[in-house]
Amino acid sequence: MSKAALRISGVEARLGELHILKGIDLEVPFGEVHALMGPNGSGKSTLCHVLMGKPGYTASGSALVAGTEVLGEPVTARARAGLFEAFQYPVEIPGVSLRELLAEVDEAVGGGKAFRKRVEAAAHDLELEAFLDRPVNEGLSGGEKKRSEMLQLLALQPRVAVLDEIDSGLDIDAVREVATVVEGIRSPKLGVLLITHYSRILGYLSVDGVHVMVGGRIVRSGGAELAEELEVTGYDALQREFGIAAEPEPADDSFLNL
Repeated sequence: MSKAALRISGVEARLGELHILKGIDLEVPFGEVHALMGPNGSGKSTLCHVLMGKPGYTASGSALVAGTEVLGEPVTARARAGLFEAFQYPVEIPGVSLRELLAEVDEAVGGGKAFRKRVEAAAHDLELEAFLDRPVNEGLSGGEKKRSEMLQLLALQPRVAVLDEIDSGLDIDAVREVATVVEGIRSPKLGVLLITHYSRILGYLSVDGVHVMVGGRIVRSGGAELAEELEVTGYDALQREFGIAAEPEPADDSFLNL
């Protein structure tokens, strides 16, 4: 059995009185890409927030990144353990260039020459050299913002990448482009959890596992064929099968990777 890049066990989460996650068990081995799917209000974004340490949530259970417990740790400790998030809506940072942002990251992680070489190589491969000296995400298209985040991922070389609805708001060409990048970052040293509503992005990459979340629980897991089944049946059938009604999740006001 492959060693787990990410192992989530019995994770529950509340925001105030709202009980959102109700016992999540999920494993993503190194070298694999797993998709987490579900309707609005199922808890997908909350799981992402809890993993990354967003303030305001009360969480219990365990989340191991390459064997290191990250629940209850500061955001910086989670990042140092190897956890990375690509946001659904990447924020703009006026006045700070992408090169300057990556220089700060370099200083924080002590990446040195090897880190800078990865930045230059990723910028070349993703055709983003011209964006290194522009303000972070300012004036970029949706697809360009997602490619910029993939550049940061390639430079940082995390152990776990959580990609939160990176296909959101993209046209079909941009979805294909982003999927190609995700396929290209596969590595025996990386596990990828791809969070999405729709199966369209899965048509452009190979996924090793699909997990369906409804009502704060993972109710079904399988292979790529499960995503194809959902394309036909939708989520309503699962909600009826398990007697689960979706509850509204808090609005997504993403915060920066630190």
